[in-house]
Amino acid sequence: MRRLLSVELGERSYPLAIGAGLLADPESYAELRGKTLRIVTDANVAARYLDPVLDALNLTREHAFVLPAGELQKTWANAEQVLDWLLASRIARDGVLIALGGGVIGDLTGFVASIYQRGIAFVQMPTTLLSQVDSSVGGKTGVNHARGKNLIGAFHQPIAVFADTDTLNTLPPRELSAGLAEVIKCGMLGDAALFARLERDIDAILTLDPNAVAEAVERCCKLKARIVALDERESLAGGPRTLLNLGHTFGHAVETFTKYETWLHGEAVGLGLAMAADMSMRLGWLKAEDAERCLKLIERAKLPIRPPAAMTPDDFRSLMARDKKVAAGKLRLVLMRAIGEAATTADFDVAALDATLGHFCTPADASDAAIQAA
Repeated sequence: MRRLLSVELGERSYPLAIGAGLLADPESYAELRGKTLRIVTDANVAARYLDPVLDALNLTREHAFVLPAGELQKTWANAEQVLDWLLASRIARDGVLIALGGGVIGDLTGFVASIYQRGIAFVQMPTTLLSQVDSSVGGKTGVNHARGKNLIGAFHQPIAVFADTDTLNTLPPRELSAGLAEVIKCGMLGDAALFARLERDIDAILTLDPNAVAEAVERCCKLKARIVALDERESLAGGPRTLLNLGHTFGHAVETFTKYETWLHGEAVGLGLAMAADMSMRLGWLKAEDAERCLKLIERAKLPIRPPAAMTPDDFRSLMARDKKVAAGKLRLVLMRAIGEAATTADFDVAALDATLGHFCTPADASDAAIQAA
């Protein structure tokens, strides 16, 4: 069964299709017929899904650009390679760029689409749980910089999203858990019923029960579509869209500290969610039992709950100070008032942050070693 949603942004509104078998079905792409299409993907995804997509779109391998896989590929240098390829192919402004892959490919391809000839259309075909529930929806695009994650980018909405849940069947367990971090985030920030459902169904999602997976993807996409429609460019100070960064300020610090080499984005977000819940509890915002529920669900999703063993509170403070949500020299954090209710604030007791950092940055922790060995 296909589930059809819409991201309502006036003239930039676009459809979002969720279901099994979408990528290989020519009927999925009726609106793309007659357009000049080019695909960007990575080597891992290409090995499984590129040929079926090419066949469905009546394209050949020369119409695809294949990058190596991994977060380390989300760079300006690779964006430039794709731009060179488009220019060499003489793609005009009416061309359409297709992002076939996870969040790295989606972010990089969308960024290239936003700047090529001052902007061309692009389509998201997310193939990981994380990209299906989060990064493919909302128009945030970009590449990483050595000084921080996603510091170079643009808002550029896709013209369509095709989330084929069959692609999740080939995800390694670690990647599936990483995607679950963004699902848990949605429950924590704005959908208490989803959070309760995850407490009941998370084992079914980890074993890829089709109904449990499709339901989680749909609920997350509905929540994100609603928030993006209220605050498309995150332009409202402390506005609705900033809530989607719950856990990310802590998580981005971990990714930058590890130079994007050992932690997956969702793993860092999972830790960040645990830290945000802990700090919310220390501020008196969140009940201790609800903070414990958050921590238990994150652990059940097989996500790390301790930072790299070498990372100190000072490392967190230094890297968080570079976060995009810093305004007027003050760090803004997304924290929790309750399960299903979050708020953005720069007015918090620094002692609570210090206590959270001290609690999580404990010595002799095995979680990072386990991640590096995975």
